[in-house]
Amino acid sequence: MPYFPTTPIAKLTGHTGPVHAVAYSSSPHSYILTGAADRTIRLYNPSKAPPSSVAPTSSAAYAPGLITKYNAHGYEVLSIDVNGANDRFVSTGGDKIVFLWDVQTAQTVRRFTGHAGRVNRGVFGGEGDSVIVSASFDGTVRVWDVRSSSYKPLMTFSDAKDSVTDVLVFDGAIVSGSVDGRVRSYDLRTGYCEVDVIGYPVTSLTLSKKGTEILVSSLDSTVRLMDRGNGQLLKAYRDQAFVNTDLRVRSTLGLNDSVVLSGSDDGMTFAWDLLGGTALHKFRHSEMREMRGTAEKKEKGKKDIVSAVAFCPSRREWASAGGDGNVVVWGTDS
Repeated sequence: MPYFPTTPIAKLTGHTGPVHAVAYSSSPHSYILTGAADRTIRLYNPSKAPPSSVAPTSSAAYAPGLITKYNAHGYEVLSIDVNGANDRFVSTGGDKIVFLWDVQTAQTVRRFTGHAGRVNRGVFGGEGDSVIVSASFDGTVRVWDVRSSSYKPLMTFSDAKDSVTDVLVFDGAIVSGSVDGRVRSYDLRTGYCEVDVIGYPVTSLTLSKKGTEILVSSLDSTVRLMDRGNGQLLKAYRDQAFVNTDLRVRSTLGLNDSVVLSGSDDGMTFAWDLLGGTALHKFRHSEMREMRGTAEKKEKGKKDIVSAVAFCPSRREWASAGGDGNVVVWGTDS
């Protein structure tokens, strides 16, 4: 297994509320976008933000590594996705609106309205990132045409019986996860919908590079690797110190799909071996350190959550986003 990055190499400061979203820019993955409860999105160059970085005392001052702030949200920011060309990104949150941004001008290009509740996730899809797919608290998944001037969705899926927390787009298919404990896969060519029952509220979905497996987080303190073809459970990832029963926590795959990474309700981040299922590393986000031995569960507060994690696709590097308003970037000593 490749050497896992365990050293804090950057700290992104300046948000005044919990960070709910973190995303790397597209290739060469030099920048990181963050979105938070303070209603702002921030673009950072982590190489200019050492681990010793401290948030500025004045809100007008720029934090170390901060390049641009994006202001349009009136409520918390819950998701960010960057297009392949690195010139646009989509953000969603408590506004019931899907925002499409121009990176350079820091202005919104389009605002797609129609959801009746907060939008938990927005992702690009289709050829040339020509569509945006959004998942909402209103129980619907909507598909928006980026190139058309129409503000009506191309498609709406309303099978979920509760909030839709995450969505994926892959090769003619849309996969959604919902609080009703279901993962739904829509084949856009046939219109057929397959339903896999997880049994607990689903909070996060990640597709493997091969596209044959889906990583699913749910509120029973378990992350599952599912076979996308037949819905079979391939592996379950747990740990006695891993707590995720109350809050929306994202998980992801890293190091060429050899590790599973997840935040938690109580400030810990966990890395598991994908094939073996064993917990390889545990990190305390706020203390910026790896926990050795048995990590004790602690009383959780809002500031303790690690609600989002992101793995750099091209380097041994990942980021954890915390309820303390900071994002820690982890890498190797070299």
